[in-house]
Amino acid sequence: MKNARLTKKYKDFLYPGVITYYQEPLPLVSGQGLEVRDAEGKQYLDFFGGILTVSVGHCHKKITDRVIAQLKTLQHVSTLYPTQPAADLAERLAGITPGDLKRSFFTNSGTEADETAVLTAQHATGNTEIIALRHSYSGRSAMAMNLTAHAAWRISRTPVPGIRHAHAPYCYRCPFKLSYPSCDLACAKDMEELIQTETCGKVAAFLAEPILGVGGFVVPPKDYFKVAVPIVRKYGGLFIADEVQTGWGRTGSKWFGIEHFGVVPDIMTSAKGMANGFPIGWTVTTDKIAASLQGLTISTFGGNPVSCAAAHATIDAIDEEGLLKNAETVGAYLRDGLSALQKDFPCIGEVRGMGMMAGVEVVADRKTKAPDAKTVVQLFEETKKEGLLIGKGGLYGNVLRISPPMTATRGDVDDAVQRLRKAFERVHRTAPA
Repeated sequence: MKNARLTKKYKDFLYPGVITYYQEPLPLVSGQGLEVRDAEGKQYLDFFGGILTVSVGHCHKKITDRVIAQLKTLQHVSTLYPTQPAADLAERLAGITPGDLKRSFFTNSGTEADETAVLTAQHATGNTEIIALRHSYSGRSAMAMNLTAHAAWRISRTPVPGIRHAHAPYCYRCPFKLSYPSCDLACAKDMEELIQTETCGKVAAFLAEPILGVGGFVVPPKDYFKVAVPIVRKYGGLFIADEVQTGWGRTGSKWFGIEHFGVVPDIMTSAKGMANGFPIGWTVTTDKIAASLQGLTISTFGGNPVSCAAAHATIDAIDEEGLLKNAETVGAYLRDGLSALQKDFPCIGEVRGMGMMAGVEVVADRKTKAPDAKTVVQLFEETKKEGLLIGKGGLYGNVLRISPPMTATRGDVDDAVQRLRKAFERVHRTAPA
């Protein structure tokens, strides 16, 4: 099937609201490692990894073999029956989570994981109000869309009461017009006034991504959570670390992004890169907090034996192939390469990130920092021509999100940066003076 025919079927039979990249969508039919191919055989270097989901490369043999073996053994029974893959995975996770996080609840997506975390926090504290961050993204259920702080993604017509949004630790676009560190972390300290003025004075939880993913890979100051989290706990709340995008070594050297910020969460969620593309969601907390969730609860597909086998194999691959370290060193090399582009192209306002999460903020003017989404759209068409897949995000749609599988090498980075340079050169040449 050719690209045009496959795309037509997609357009004819899926919801029109399902967004795709590029003026002409790009159908993908196969992949291996960091490479994917379209329906006509053209090869692309994948530096977005299915939105940070393909952690260890497409069709990783060890994961594929483990999944096939599980498919031949037991495919599904629901959480009503214990299975070895789910039990083994939960035990494995308890050994790598920070602090006393031990009790797992498996679902199918990050949306469900965050919903489970919020529900758990409300039961544990007896409080109902939730604090999330501006520029954050939590998923596509009614509650998750209300937790999300991007107007374009909040398409729910069902407002969920009791959700408040704190200022994001977005230094490049500081809401207080200050500079770190002289700002004295005003964004974190404002959490107290938010609670005192916008809630009943008691909160259930503060849910935050260690690095804002859809928000444009915004990395907080290193002490942000050390200031913000104690304030939340002072008013009865728990801290939920949303590791849907930052987990599984993506930030380099650590299993989870929050470990870089010196705070242990009360509840943690994840999904995406946990099983290298197989659907899974995960919420984990302490014995005491887990015991507070009373009543009947089930997840029909949560803890699916196949997905759990894939997750276990993914964790094995990350561990055995030294990918925590690789994400740290190659990720730093990637940001160096992008910083070199910044010197040559004035439309790059900032390069930021951690590990294999690199954000490139594109602006019309470095002094005013006016976001330039139009140039990003042009860049996407040019990177497509170059056979390079990247992502985009940010409240204004002006941030390139670059997040290859953690197996990427320096050679892969050199290749990707060179292709990106060619794209910038063509856009820069055609830009009005």
